[in-house]
Amino acid sequence: MSERVVVIGGSGHIGTFLVPRLVRAGYEVVNVSRGSRAAYVGAPEWEQVRQVVADREDAGFPDRIAELGADAVVDLVCFTLESAGALVERLRGQAGHLVHCGSIWRYGPSLRSPISEDSGTAPEGEYGVQKDLIARMLKEETASGGLVTTSLHPGHIVGPGWHPIGPLGSLDPEVWATLSAGRPLRVPGSGTESMHHVHADDVAQSFELAIARRDAAAGEDFVIVAPTALNVRGYAEIAAGWFGHGASLEFVTWEEFRRTASPEHAEASWEHLHRSHCFSIDKAESLLGYAPRYEPEAAVLESVRRLIEHGELEVAGPLVV
Repeated sequence: MSERVVVIGGSGHIGTFLVPRLVRAGYEVVNVSRGSRAAYVGAPEWEQVRQVVADREDAGFPDRIAELGADAVVDLVCFTLESAGALVERLRGQAGHLVHCGSIWRYGPSLRSPISEDSGTAPEGEYGVQKDLIARMLKEETASGGLVTTSLHPGHIVGPGWHPIGPLGSLDPEVWATLSAGRPLRVPGSGTESMHHVHADDVAQSFELAIARRDAAAGEDFVIVAPTALNVRGYAEIAAGWFGHGASLEFVTWEEFRRTASPEHAEASWEHLHRSHCFSIDKAESLLGYAPRYEPEAAVLESVRRLIEHGELEVAGPLVV
């Protein structure tokens, strides 16, 4: 009999690639979600997946997951320590492995590069704080002889079907219009600030590996990113080149940038760029055998190409790559 893996939130960015991977690997897969949204990319393997509708906000959610009788539970949509703790309490003694999706935002602004799992600074903001608290709780749970857990912490997830974090650290579509037209792009700061992307299928690979290599993954946390990171200047130059242009960059202070950018996009740029994240994947490579297929620029290009082809991103000219 094949092992049963329950994936909570399997119709999202990671699950789009993870669920078909698990089916191909021979697992019996159950996808738990609040609704019936389809995955971002279709795959025939979804026909073999059992779909269960359940809302995490319901008090009986941990019981519902436990009743599914999983050998491993993959939790892709947990954002608070309270919710994570309730699931751990219910699965202890009921499931063999809980694999949690965290975030690189459990780490604050970088002091050195690359950042390893044990060298990051304290998180900023409620989202990062909660992800860090969850990861620490999970490590303590396993170390104390409780539920076997693993936490994986992806970078900025990129894939076909949604907008990538762009060269200015935001989702502002005007950045792509500007670069594609060869117009000057106002850049806050020095242009050397880093962002660390990762393709959704590489993240899915890491979850599949953590399940398959449970003993190596037990009680551990792993950063999951592309082999390299992009800084603002390099990202803009590469992106402009996709449209046959060099990047014309105008460096401005953050105060000047905020006067012309929308509050939403200016805040997103600040949140991404002031952290200036660049991570090491040595631990994931050595313990899990993680081998990402995508460099960040290849992942972003795939996403941008899909958006343009589907009329979801307006640019001044065609891609030349």
